[in-house]
Amino acid sequence: MEPFIVSALKYRPQTFKDVVGQTAITNTLKNAIDQNHLAQALLFTGPRGVGKTTCARILAKMINSNSSENKNEDFAFNIFELDAASNNSVDDIRSLTDQVRIPPQVGNYKVYIIDEVHMLSTSAFNAFLKTLEEPPKHCIFILATTEKHKIIPTILSRCQIFDFKRITVNDAKNYLKIIAEEQGINAEDDALHIIAQKADGAMRDALSIFDRVVSFSGGNLTRQAVTENLNVLDYDTFFEATDLILESKIPDLLVHFNHILSKGFDGHHFITGLASHFRDLLVSKTPQTIELIEVGENTKSIYKKQSELTSQAFLINAIDLANSCDLKYKTSKNQRLLVELCLMQLASIKFDGEKKKPDGYIIPASYFKSKNISTVKATKAEEVLVKETIPVFEEIEKTLPSKSVDLNISSHIPVIKKTKRPASGLSLSSIRKKKEHQVKLMEVTIKEEELPNDPFTEEDLIKYWSIFVTKLETDGRYNLAAILQIDKPKLIDTQIIGLEFPNNTNKIEVERQQHELLQYLRKAVNNFSITLKITVNETLEKKYAYTPKDKYEKLAEKNKNIELLRKTFDLDL
Repeated sequence: MEPFIVSALKYRPQTFKDVVGQTAITNTLKNAIDQNHLAQALLFTGPRGVGKTTCARILAKMINSNSSENKNEDFAFNIFELDAASNNSVDDIRSLTDQVRIPPQVGNYKVYIIDEVHMLSTSAFNAFLKTLEEPPKHCIFILATTEKHKIIPTILSRCQIFDFKRITVNDAKNYLKIIAEEQGINAEDDALHIIAQKADGAMRDALSIFDRVVSFSGGNLTRQAVTENLNVLDYDTFFEATDLILESKIPDLLVHFNHILSKGFDGHHFITGLASHFRDLLVSKTPQTIELIEVGENTKSIYKKQSELTSQAFLINAIDLANSCDLKYKTSKNQRLLVELCLMQLASIKFDGEKKKPDGYIIPASYFKSKNISTVKATKAEEVLVKETIPVFEEIEKTLPSKSVDLNISSHIPVIKKTKRPASGLSLSSIRKKKEHQVKLMEVTIKEEELPNDPFTEEDLIKYWSIFVTKLETDGRYNLAAILQIDKPKLIDTQIIGLEFPNNTNKIEVERQQHELLQYLRKAVNNFSITLKITVNETLEKKYAYTPKDKYEKLAEKNKNIELLRKTFDLDL
């Protein structure tokens, strides 16, 4: 049994024409040899696995072979390779400079290939400077590195620099296709394309992955086998997820995501891949930009077909939501819930046409119940707060006095149907929170443009404001009632109510309870567009003293002797 040779060594280029994806550099080097314009110090820099050391070896052979590319010729005795990672001391460089002085016994040049040259110490670099600047005529230095920025500028200025680029996906795929045909392997185009993408521009990595996948699948290299072996999400995963998003099938979408997690994939990997998929759909909308997608021809046609089902506005909104989820993922304590919320928001973008919806809108669960959509049992769903267009104040009609105020509110607004919720068996804290957020938890669907926006006066506003305060006092909510009586509401605009408070604490408390307040006022004045604008007046704050310390300071301002009295008798505040 013959020993197995990995493809990275077996198919290592022996001539410049075999080098993949570096045509500009190989042509430059060949012309430099033909025209005798080759510098004595060369620096090859670029990512790993792109052909730096290979090109250095081919160049070293060609220099001593009179520009001929004969594979059978061997000039290894004139080529010296030094690994700077393990020979990085001053003594190693001094030994090298001593060898440089000796001319070659056979051939025209002695070629020194120093790999990973950035690993040399600063002292070693300084010892190498003079030799590199004025080498003997029979000596050529070829330096190779992946991190050019770590090399001192005095070395860079003495070298002719060649920047190797990453191998493109198409170049790597085509080279893998040639190797697969040579080995008699039936490989799908999409399978080779995934391998080339996974290699990330390194041909050596692509060949290593190719060997691994061939060992797994044998002579038939399919896309399914590649994705299973490399543990990558297939295109079909994102195509299926996008179809469910476009159809607003939230239950099926969540089950699909659960299926992905059950295979061992990370939620972060999925959401970033989905964002990239939306980007690919966006560039697939025009024939000029579809070439920007690095996929096979068959996959391009699928992208083009799905892009026709989406609008540009939808894709931009979807990319924004997916990127936002990507940024929040690492800091989130419930990462799965974060991704699930993002998926539900994505599926709600196209719901009910182009109807204007608030940010973070999610289709209510009652919609799927009414459509008799059965949910597949998966993981236990988290409770989601749905931001509704109009919050509901349940006891508004009980609030209004029947004699003093005659309001026919029900005739002006559409009837809102409420979904009866089952009794909760959670903790007392959960029940309390649920009661505080009952407005947000109600699942209502109402068209915003159909809501009334009747004009009203400031007198009407003050009248209903007083009624609401009275209702709060009746219910025992004296704190909020007292805060609302600090300042009279002012009608800044036809739809903006202005309030002014002495401190930020009052402002925060009113903002927390504003849903209930606004709903009452909206129904009372029959205008559903009114909003609150709350400001804090620092001057006004001085008029109120709520703590003993505040009262003491106010008294001390009027009479300076109070402080003397306190110190004399050692009194506490």
